[in-house]
Amino acid sequence: MKDTYRHKGLRRQLVETLRQKGIRDERVLQAIEAIPRHFFLDKAFEEWAYQDKAFPIGNEQTISQPYTVAYQTALLNVQKREKILEIGTGSGYQATILAALGGRVYTIERQELLYKRTTKLLAQLKIGGIRTYLRDGYKGLAEFAPFEKILVTAGAEEIPEALKNQLKVGGVLVIPVGDKVQDMYKITRLSEQEYETKKLHQFRFVPFLKGVNKEE
Repeated sequence: MKDTYRHKGLRRQLVETLRQKGIRDERVLQAIEAIPRHFFLDKAFEEWAYQDKAFPIGNEQTISQPYTVAYQTALLNVQKREKILEIGTGSGYQATILAALGGRVYTIERQELLYKRTTKLLAQLKIGGIRTYLRDGYKGLAEFAPFEKILVTAGAEEIPEALKNQLKVGGVLVIPVGDKVQDMYKITRLSEQEYETKKLHQFRFVPFLKGVNKEE
C-alpha cells in the first residue's frame, strides 16, 4: 500500500474542509491528516477517499464520513493511555484515529467477515494499540470494563444500559440515538448512579443491531 504526496495533499485539503465545517480540535485534525484513509477503503473508492463522504465497505456497512469521525472523536477528548471501547469496528479507520491519539482501543464488530478482514488489515498495517473482538456490541466488553471512553459508531434505538454500566466514573459515552436520523448524545458518568446527558447535532448512521452475524 502506498501513501503518495498526492494522497497527503488531499488529506491536507480534507482537514481544511473539516476546519471550515467547525472542527476545532487540532489533535483530531492532526490524526486525520496523518492516517491514510484510502488504506481502509476498497480500491474502487480510492480516488474519492479524501472527499468528506461515507462509502460502503461491504456487509451493509459504511466507513463514516470524515466529519462524523472528527466530530465524535472530538467529543470523546481522548487522553493518552485511556481505555476506549468502540462499538462497530467497520473498516478500522475510526479505531486507528483513536489509537493515534494515544488511546488503548478495544473494538467490537458483529459481522464476522468484516471482523476478520479488518483484523487482518490492522495487522498488515502494523497498527498498535487496538484489540478486535467479534461480539454483540449491545453487551460491550464487561471483562475489560471500566472504560474511560465508549464510542458507538451505529445508530441505536436506545442507549444500552450495559454500556453505561461499563463507563468509569468521570468517563464519557458518545452514541447516536434515533431511527432514520440520529441525535448525537454525550453521556458523562458523574457517580455510580448519576449520569449527565447532552443531546447534540443530528447525523445518519447504519443501524446498531444486536447479536453476532457469523459466516455461513
